[in-house]
Amino acid sequence: MDFWRELIILLGGLWAGTINTIVGSGSLVTFPILVALGYAPVNAVVSNAMGLVAGGFSGAWGYRREAASVKTVLLKLLPVSLVGGLIGAYLLLHLPDTVFGYVAPALILLAVLLVIFQPALSAWARQRAGERNFDPADANRQKLPLILYILVFLTGIYGGYFTAAQGVILMGLFGVFLHANLQQSNAIKVILSLVVNLVAAISYLLFAWERIHWEAVLLIAVGSLIGGFVGAKIGRKLSPNLLRLVIVLLGTVAFINMIIKLINGS
Repeated sequence: MDFWRELIILLGGLWAGTINTIVGSGSLVTFPILVALGYAPVNAVVSNAMGLVAGGFSGAWGYRREAASVKTVLLKLLPVSLVGGLIGAYLLLHLPDTVFGYVAPALILLAVLLVIFQPALSAWARQRAGERNFDPADANRQKLPLILYILVFLTGIYGGYFTAAQGVILMGLFGVFLHANLQQSNAIKVILSLVVNLVAAISYLLFAWERIHWEAVLLIAVGSLIGGFVGAKIGRKLSPNLLRLVIVLLGTVAFINMIIKLINGS
């Protein structure tokens, strides 16, 4: 890998780590970069997910106080995210690469649409909640509805298979079903996403060693580790619209690129 390729991946990891901590969907930065640099799509997902684990840890550390205030909710939702992530990783490794080639563009499009409509979804969630300002202890006292467990489980499968925008999905679910404030929800999102990426990464280490591109993993890990701290510390000062625009543009480029490859049969 030459200097410029390494620098692009490193900066992509930095940006993705920051975005993941703030709004999620950082994989829509790093995945298109890896594909554009010539990595096979499934290998790009594997290497990307492993690299972003580091950013998940730094983001989780940055939100440790908010996470402590919703410890009960985390303990309830962690197992379903973990199992979902394992299933998603299994599907990625055992379904033919051709299946991913057809499914990935649809997942990218879904992720981009979720990012575009995130403000509207958040506004709808707030309206549904009656614009209440929840007491920080409300979430821990809440009896979680069964539908939330099911949807978090399905999001874990999605995240284990593709990783992109699982944080956006989780934040939408929490806005509707969870009695938590925004920062508490974000802390839960960061940790659940970390769990999914971590169990997927362990699965790749055990069963897909040959698909891992260690140079890309290391560069994304270093960048996302720094980005996770940036997102937790100063990320709230960054313009959400600017972040969203970057994500949408890169996701659109990735979508078009994969559609062209499908048409050309490559």
